[in-house]
Amino acid sequence: MERCEEWVTAAPVPPLRPFIERYCGYRLTGFPPAVHRGLPSRHMTFIVSIGDDIDVVAQTDPAQPPQHYGCVLSGLQASSALISHSGDQEGVAVELTPLGSRALFGMPAGELWNVSVELGDVVGATGRELWERLQTTVGWENRFAVCDAVLGRLAGDGAPAPELRFAWETVVASRGEVSVRDLADESGWSRQHLARRFRSEFGLSPKLAARVVRFERAQQMLRRSPPFVSIAQVAAACGYYDQAHLNRDFVALAGCTPTELLAGDVPSVQDSRGGAGASSLHERNHHDNDNDPLAVPHLP
Repeated sequence: MERCEEWVTAAPVPPLRPFIERYCGYRLTGFPPAVHRGLPSRHMTFIVSIGDDIDVVAQTDPAQPPQHYGCVLSGLQASSALISHSGDQEGVAVELTPLGSRALFGMPAGELWNVSVELGDVVGATGRELWERLQTTVGWENRFAVCDAVLGRLAGDGAPAPELRFAWETVVASRGEVSVRDLADESGWSRQHLARRFRSEFGLSPKLAARVVRFERAQQMLRRSPPFVSIAQVAAACGYYDQAHLNRDFVALAGCTPTELLAGDVPSVQDSRGGAGASSLHERNHHDNDNDPLAVPHLP
């Protein structure tokens, strides 16, 4: 079977935009069965499968056993999960900011740190409804409308403290290059108080959050850059001291070197613009690079 990649992105309805950056519909067929890595990201993992379950064969927390999920929800993470697939994958990934966890699930993102759950186990029948309706809905526009309708019923008024919202948004906007000292000074909290409250809300420290954001930008840049752009150039562009520093972070956060990651993975849901050779790519409400804090810069 010929390989085919389809990626469709859309913004949610306005009431959900404070919590969800966008939806990404994906359909990959004709790939060989394999295991790919679920990587640390600035988004919580929130993926609704269409068809086969999501088969997590190694969780980010080794103490959590492998599991199948129809609709997987995870907090932030600082290590990779391993997901097995048959070669064909289809579903909707919801790019959920941890700032939206309280509003949608009634809990801080920190309560889901480094753990994966079935959405229905968190929100009950509404989570099961989302999965069930997407199995029988045809067309990406219609599928995104289902997400809007179901998730819109979950949305409430919960929100982190303004100082924590500021700190998280600053880490992301700085592309992971802000110092904890500057974060504390600008928030008006001491470094110790900020670190304690940040970890309680999001599950990780401000310093580790910055590493995750920087790593995410680097691995996306490596996937999208032309072949003549070196790993050392990407390291410099992303604020690493040198290529060795980037390599160490990749081993710590992805469990492998950049070269191993690029050589061993199929196109990733986390890189929702798709890989080179995609047979189709459609975007509704396209996000321009000027508005994307992790947009890939133009390298010489």
